[in-house]
Amino acid sequence: MSELTQEGVAKLPIQERGFINFFRKLAKNKIAFISFVFLLLVHLGVFLGQFVWTISPESVDPANSLASWTSEHPLGTDDLGRDVLARLMYGGQITLLVGFFSMVFTVLVGGIIGAVAGFFGGWIDIILMRFTEAMMSIPNFFLALVALTVLGKSPFMVILVIAFTSWMEIARVVYGETLKWKESEFVEASKTMGSNAMRTLFKHIVPQIIPTIIIASTLGIAWAILTESAISYLGLGIQPPTATWGNMLQNAQQYIWTAPILGVLPGLSITLVVLAYNFLGDGLRDLLDPKHHKK
Repeated sequence: MSELTQEGVAKLPIQERGFINFFRKLAKNKIAFISFVFLLLVHLGVFLGQFVWTISPESVDPANSLASWTSEHPLGTDDLGRDVLARLMYGGQITLLVGFFSMVFTVLVGGIIGAVAGFFGGWIDIILMRFTEAMMSIPNFFLALVALTVLGKSPFMVILVIAFTSWMEIARVVYGETLKWKESEFVEASKTMGSNAMRTLFKHIVPQIIPTIIIASTLGIAWAILTESAISYLGLGIQPPTATWGNMLQNAQQYIWTAPILGVLPGLSITLVVLAYNFLGDGLRDLLDPKHHKK
């Protein structure tokens, strides 16, 4: 419910005013705002488009393979006669969901390790951060390939493998922020008042790190999408007939001269979405991190 000021003008709730103020500031960074709008449209198109375009992405029609653009197939068909538009939307769902949930697991694992190591210090710090550094010394992409070869190639396994080979950067960022905030006066006051360590950590320090986590998460989604696409392109990720933008690229490489659009569309989708997430992350850094505010 809106509040009324003394002049009788409706006054928005604090949370709503905060969101409006946030988007006004974001709109000042044109590249970040355009990226946000683009990503919003892509997600709406990918997840809601299937209710408008109801052709199955796995419906095979060999007699109509590699067809050009028609009213029945606006983006043509692939080598098996499957509708490219339907597969582009469905493949986008899988790719974007893998990117999002990989980021969620990455933030949970890396955030907890970094926060606990930074706050408690001592032997906990030594063990957790040396483990983090050891993981960073391993080529993550090749580790992901080996893990998927051994553990399987289901979407869930791809999410877990990407998350557990990319949490280290989040851990280091959260670790540094925790070290900075744990010396703050309000944290010392909380300890003096008898608050236990975990309550102090998650109630007083973690909320201060959330802006940094949001920025890292945005960039993390882009990295996860790129990783999933690369793994699927090599044939070691999510397997057909389940479509992703990565395995659509892999399937299209043999038709690069006869039907180049089969590779251009998923490749362009990956490129634009990854760029948009990176631009949005840079904009959020300027907006949420005081050290990067423009004067």
